[in-house]
Amino acid sequence: MARADDKRRGAGRLVVLGPRPNRAAGQVWLVGAGPGDPDLLTIKALKVLKTADVVVHDGLVSDEILDLAPEGARRISVAKRKSRHSYAQDEINRMLVAFAQEGLTVVRLKGGDPFIFGRGGEELEACRAAGVDCQIVPGVTAALAAGASAGAPLTHRGSAQAVTFVTGHAAQGAEPDLDWASLARANQTVVIYMGLSQATAIAARLMAAGRDAATPALIVENASRGDERRLTTTLGGMAEAAAHLSGPALLIVGEAMALAQAGGAAVETLIREARA
Repeated sequence: MARADDKRRGAGRLVVLGPRPNRAAGQVWLVGAGPGDPDLLTIKALKVLKTADVVVHDGLVSDEILDLAPEGARRISVAKRKSRHSYAQDEINRMLVAFAQEGLTVVRLKGGDPFIFGRGGEELEACRAAGVDCQIVPGVTAALAAGASAGAPLTHRGSAQAVTFVTGHAAQGAEPDLDWASLARANQTVVIYMGLSQATAIAARLMAAGRDAATPALIVENASRGDERRLTTTLGGMAEAAAHLSGPALLIVGEAMALAQAGGAAVETLIREARA
């Protein structure tokens, strides 16, 4: 059976039948696909993916990874982009539960790690509430790949004794309620996921809370992928640098980012081209 990529909207929602009598219970696996490079997929993730009857995947999961699923597995894209969701999160939760109740092995394939800003916790809760077995396979989160490719350690004995992962936006697109004073302390690395559109506000908040504008910063677009681009800048220059990227991207601020190596066009080149 050929695989289908279901991207249905409005009234054309996916309809899943309820549990079938005398059929073995299914299972949901929340699997981290890593940041994009297929070589960063874990061995366990690969093993689980090869057992899938249904693969419910994020838009950022590469075709190379999706093609590792069985030929007969059904593929359903639940891609989320800013202000454009093919399925609401509640619909995804119900979909996972319904497929498992049909006796199917469901792989919810997520970019990065399911529990690092991947809404894996919400899907786990939905499965537990429905009595569906749900297992977790961790993945390489984008921050690790971004730091590695740039040669910039997220922690460093001399300049980064802590690392904090935060999100650039909260529910319904609101600005996140973060402890800016804590994040502004020196000698730590702050990684902002999904922060590209909020780069101006984030930089302003950090500097207002006392973080030095000269603090090194790194922006990584499409971490670990073939089209990855890295921009080295400072906290003070981060907003202008971010304005020339479209994402998905990570913002990384901290003294250890002084070790980062740029990749692709330099910030100055992007700005000069934009002004031409």
